[in-house]
Amino acid sequence: MYKSIMAVSLLALSTTAALAEDKTLYLGAYGGSTETLFNETLIPMWEEKTGAKVVYVPGKSTDTLAKLRAQEGAQELDVVFIDDGPMTQAIGFGYCETVNEATFDGLYDAARMPENKAVGVGIIATGLAYNTEIFAEKGWDAPTSWTDLADPKYKDMLSIPPITNGYGLHALIATAMMNGGGVDDIEPGFKAFEDTIAENVKVFEPSSGKMSELFQTGEIALSVWGSGRLKALADSGFPGAFAYPEEGGIKLLVTTCPVIDSDVPELAQDFVQFVTSPEAQKLIATTLAWAPVNKSVELTEEESSALPVGADIVDNLIEVDYAIVNSSRGEWTKSWTRRIEQ
Repeated sequence: MYKSIMAVSLLALSTTAALAEDKTLYLGAYGGSTETLFNETLIPMWEEKTGAKVVYVPGKSTDTLAKLRAQEGAQELDVVFIDDGPMTQAIGFGYCETVNEATFDGLYDAARMPENKAVGVGIIATGLAYNTEIFAEKGWDAPTSWTDLADPKYKDMLSIPPITNGYGLHALIATAMMNGGGVDDIEPGFKAFEDTIAENVKVFEPSSGKMSELFQTGEIALSVWGSGRLKALADSGFPGAFAYPEEGGIKLLVTTCPVIDSDVPELAQDFVQFVTSPEAQKLIATTLAWAPVNKSVELTEEESSALPVGADIVDNLIEVDYAIVNSSRGEWTKSWTRRIEQ
């Protein structure tokens, strides 16, 4: 009986592999270190498992979303990786297939996107990154609140990305919340930037590479940045630390979805489930510094340093309502250019 069951199981696996042979999955995802990890490690693992092939199409979230829009009705991509804000737009446009419910087993609730049309692959927190050596030299305590951005002692030692960058957008939203507003009332955020915060800002820097340089040269001591970015810089030997504001850091979810009308729908669903598996999640966390969405992944203290790991942090991250943000962002950007970065 046991042998017959094994024979059936092996037959099923071989049939799945046979069905995948000569099939190609087109993956739209980020370039840089993400592309390297996937092409050198994760994709070969999945190709060996399934017998299928993957073609990696690199691009920023906005680039991948633009590809989906350009190919509407005849999608060439089968799976996409996009930040949660643009992914909300992709879902709204109808580009994402519903993720198989089994994929969500063992994941944090924070990994679910609206209508289960996408799933998180990694969690990043937007908070306060700072140079511990400069803070010690000046006798400053570690930052603890979003309101610290207005402290005059940081004048010309602070950098915040513009709101065309996700971290800058989060800074504006958090500032609005600290002053009685929020995504549905952003004006208090603009007012606070105009009145106090902008005076402290040395440069509204959109490039993460340049932000790293500003930290390393000592031109800035504090920034609004991502947990993963700070960890990568700190791992290089920089004396940096990441502070979760007492009001809460802001959640940035790296998400993936199987694309609607894919010609390899089963493989697309399988790949999405694969990247949320414990094995893949461990590699993603230790290589890209995206905190795991899979609860079973265990990280050392060094591996998890600065990352939003564990329910006590993840459950306290501020959720952004991108349905409101996406409908308002164009006007916010115009106001930012006119009022803040003149």
